[in-house]
Parts: sequence; C-alpha cells; structure tokens
Amino acid sequence: MKNRIVLWSCFLLMSLTSFSQSISSSPYSLYGVGSLYDSDFGYLPSIGGSGIALPSETFINNLNPASLGFMYQNHFLFDIGGKAIATTYQSSNRTEKRNNFQFSHLAFAFPVSKNSGFSLALRPYSSSVFKISNLKLPIADSQEYYYVTAQGSGGLNNLDFSYGYRFGKKITVGATGTVLFGNTVDDRAFLISNTITTIHKKTDYRGVRATLGAQYKIDSTFTIGTTVKVPTRINASKVQTVTSIADEVETSIETEKATDVDDYYMPLEIGFGASKRFKNNLNVTLDYERSLWKDTNQSELYGKFVNQDRFALGFTYSTKKNVRRYWDRVGYAAGINFDNGYLEVDKQRVNSASISIGLNLPIENTFSSLNISYSYGQKGRIANDLIKENYHKISLNLSLDGIWFVKRKFE
Repeated sequence: MKNRIVLWSCFLLMSLTSFSQSISSSPYSLYGVGSLYDSDFGYLPSIGGSGIALPSETFINNLNPASLGFMYQNHFLFDIGGKAIATTYQSSNRTEKRNNFQFSHLAFAFPVSKNSGFSLALRPYSSSVFKISNLKLPIADSQEYYYVTAQGSGGLNNLDFSYGYRFGKKITVGATGTVLFGNTVDDRAFLISNTITTIHKKTDYRGVRATLGAQYKIDSTFTIGTTVKVPTRINASKVQTVTSIADEVETSIETEKATDVDDYYMPLEIGFGASKRFKNNLNVTLDYERSLWKDTNQSELYGKFVNQDRFALGFTYSTKKNVRRYWDRVGYAAGINFDNGYLEVDKQRVNSASISIGLNLPIENTFSSLNISYSYGQKGRIANDLIKENYHKISLNLSLDGIWFVKRKFE
C-alpha cells in the first residue's frame, strides 16, 4: 500500500509540475502583482484553508510559524503539492472555460531541539497570467470610450525561513522571514480615436517580509493561535517599450527604457484561530484574518485596494477504532471559506467563497500521508465590466515523515 501511494502521488505531482509553466490564470490577476495563491500545505485545502491554531505535529503548517514548536523529536517532515483547476469565466455576454495546472509548494521541516523546530518552504506568492480582449472603458470626464487589449505573464515567488520555539508544554512563539522575488510581463494595446498605442513592460520585484506567530494550548483538546504579518515594501523596477500607430504610420515613443515604477506594498495582516477536538476523533478549526490593504495607499487604473476579511471553518474526522485496519486510520475533512476580497472594481467588491472536502490517506504506521481534496468556489460577479469565476479544484499533497537518529532495537 505504501509503495503504491508514494509512486502514484509522485507521478501525479510531477505531471502537475510539468504543466506549471502553462498556467491560465484569473483575469483579476491584472491587478497589482497578480492573484494571490492559497496556502495548500498538508490537508489545509480540505478544511477551507483554516489552521492558524494547528500544531506542526504530523504535517508542516505554514499558516503559523509557532506551530513548529510542537514538532515531535527525531521526525523530519517533507511536503510537496500540486493542484489542477477547471474554471468557467462568465461576463454579461460571454462564457469561456480554461484549465489550470499549478505547482503548489515544496517544503521540509525538522526539530532543532526538544522545544523548537525549523522549516524551509518555496511556493508561488502570486500569478499574473491573464488575457483580455477589447475591454470597453469610459474616458474620464467624457461621454466617449476607449478599448483595451491586455496579456500578461509571470508572478512572484515566496521563499520562507521559519522557526518556532515552545515554552513549557503550552506556549509556542515563532517567526518567518520571507524573501519575495519574481517579475511580470505586461503587454497592452489602447485604441483611442483610431490611434493604437502599445506598451510592453517587464517589471522586476524584490523584497523581504516578516511574520510573527503564537499558539497556546488551553488544554489537550483546545488550542488558540494568532499571527501578525508585518507591512512591507516590495521594490520594483521596469523596462518599457511604447509605440503608437496612427494612419498606418508606426512611431516609436520609448525603446527598452529603464524607468522607476511604483513599489508594491504589502499590508499589515492580523489573524486569529482556534482548534477544538471532540471525543478524540472530530476536530474543528476556525480562522479569521484581516488585511489592511487600504492603508497601503495603492491605486490601480481600473480599481482600488480595500481592506480584506477572510473567514475559514474546517472539520476533520477519523474513526481510529482499530489502528491495524487501514480504513480506520483514514481521515475525512471538509471546510468552507469566505473572502470579501482586497479589490474594488467599479464600486463592486471582488469577493470569493468556496467549499471543500478531502481525504487523508496514511502511509504505513508513520505520519506520512497523501492528502487529496476537492474544492468548488466562486469569485467575482456578473455586473458591469466584472467577470464571475466558477472553479473546480483538485489538490494533491504528499506529506512524508522520516525518523532520524533512532537506533533499531531489532535487526
């Protein structure tokens, strides 16, 4: 059973990763540095992305660095994931379907001492892949319109260094240092009064960010947690080429010109979570996060940033009647998630909601497992120039547990 699960999961993950450069992303990735990725470690996708109060005992919990303080001794955790998304995009006069294959993350964690743990994780932070044709927009202070055609690619990557420390048996604190890097390529054409202006822009981003976290075990069945993501500035620089075509005559305005561009600001984000276990087989997690995007004072040509609220609720269940029977050790999960979004376009919030279910398939008598989840969600709405997204997502995460420095008692 173990060998089959590992081989099949590795094959599927490699297949997803091989398609990761052909991502077809949301049209809302036009804004900022693109659409932000969800946290997909372990079985988090199955429980709606909740887990601020969950310890890193059997999987790597990237939602809260303090979780590393509860790692078991001599256990090395490795996690890799991928996901496939089928999305239907709907506007007032058009429907389009796209498939999306994404690499999710690669991470490992290990205990540093009996009271602390360390993890390293690489994952995408955002995806700015979009294609928009003949978007009609009004000219300010005028009754006339202009048309925009845009195509983009790229995004930011996220490299996390996390450390958690436990004080006594109940309190853990932790910190994450994040290095963000990447670039976006943006090609746009503007049609105004029979004149076409094209802009080719490549923007490079570099920056660092800190996250602080804490968890407290009220008792053996109830844990609470909190996180604070420090606001920061991501430095940006761009190279741009601009041309204009009028009366079939092309005029070069800029050619590979390096210029300054507005830096990207990440907001203060505060999260709270709780985890409660009932009768040793049902566990409930509840998270709330608030992101103060409005305080970054950023603006977009087609919208603006607003404060964001996210709610997540998750359930896990396992019978554990007979640990020697495989299906008695299988875990079942479900979750819901609501996010009112950080973008406002034409005075309409771009919110999203999703539901999820999943399985945790153990691999032999270790913490190793294969986590499979299915999610259905919606983002945006059909109104004015907005687009509604309906998506089906399958996440596949392989969590492997290795035991270090333990002498065999039997040969």
